[in-house]
Amino acid sequence: MSEPTQRPRIGIVGSAGAYGRWLRTFFETRMGLEVIGHDPADPASAGEDGLLEQADVLLFSAPIRRTPALIERYAQQSAGREAGRLWLDVTSVKAAPVAAMLGSKAEVVGLHPMTAPPKSPTLKGRVLVVCEARLSSWRPWLESLLAALEAECVRATPERHDRVMALVQAMVHASHLAQAGVLREQAGLAGTLAELLPLRSVSFEMDAAVAARILSLNPAIYEDIQFGNPHAPEVLRALAAQLVRMAALVGQGDEAARAGFRAEFLDANRDAFGGSVLAAGNYTYERLGYLLADLADTHTLGIHLPEDRPGSLRSLLHVFERHGVNIASLHSSRTQAGELHFRLGFSGGTPAARLADAVAELARSGIGRVVPD
Repeated sequence: MSEPTQRPRIGIVGSAGAYGRWLRTFFETRMGLEVIGHDPADPASAGEDGLLEQADVLLFSAPIRRTPALIERYAQQSAGREAGRLWLDVTSVKAAPVAAMLGSKAEVVGLHPMTAPPKSPTLKGRVLVVCEARLSSWRPWLESLLAALEAECVRATPERHDRVMALVQAMVHASHLAQAGVLREQAGLAGTLAELLPLRSVSFEMDAAVAARILSLNPAIYEDIQFGNPHAPEVLRALAAQLVRMAALVGQGDEAARAGFRAEFLDANRDAFGGSVLAAGNYTYERLGYLLADLADTHTLGIHLPEDRPGSLRSLLHVFERHGVNIASLHSSRTQAGELHFRLGFSGGTPAARLADAVAELARSGIGRVVPD
């Protein structure tokens, strides 16, 4: 039986997958921990028995459909060696994986990062659902892990998690995939998505971006989110019923139908959301709209600040001030390696020569480096 330690060896099952790679980097660079990885598709990775023998914390990062059976096999093969250790998983469905981990003698926590593996070094600004199932002696270390991840941690039972995810993930993904299907079918009449985007509204641009994001990532994940969540069929049927009802009212077209539309889809939903949620959501929408407008501006520069210290940004801004260049927008981000990048937008009519002089000074001084947008 291993005892909890502040510097445990981490075993990742599925270490060659996208999240496995991100987690390996996180544990090694942010927490300074030794990571042992195994992936069935990578014959060069550690074997299952070696992982069970050496890892103090075992984390499953495998496809949703395979995770419960995989955990059960590890529990059977471990044969009690896992007692006193900690088992975690990071799948998008929780009830079945957590139940499988509870079949072991390890302490058990289910984790669900509500994001694809980010380009940033932590989950700062993102939600992490935490499903504590059996946790005692490993609690202090788990809390240190959550603090290092910097996520907004939300506690839930595995059962509540799955029911909520049927709405938060399965319904949302299905809505956007259905929209993508309609756009595909209507392309001959209205044009392709590329031809529609010049006529975009903010809402259409956001929806198209979400659909593009889904279609750009691993399709097996989105398939498993639908087929692996037992509550998804019920939610999708409810979504379909709402659309059928709306289509019937719009097709009817008379004043009675308009009144029904207002009552069911506008008034009732407005009341259900409530004033505070509506205000917060509307504010978020406006902020995203401003951000999209800034990002659409082509008169911009991406700049990396090599010295990540207090005063670095001020030094950068002073360069543009000295050259008479007015900054209209400024956004910051970090790469997965931790580099601090700024995206600066400039007022229309900014003389190209002034901007070039400012960039040249940045290069000479070493204050900042222009990077591809």
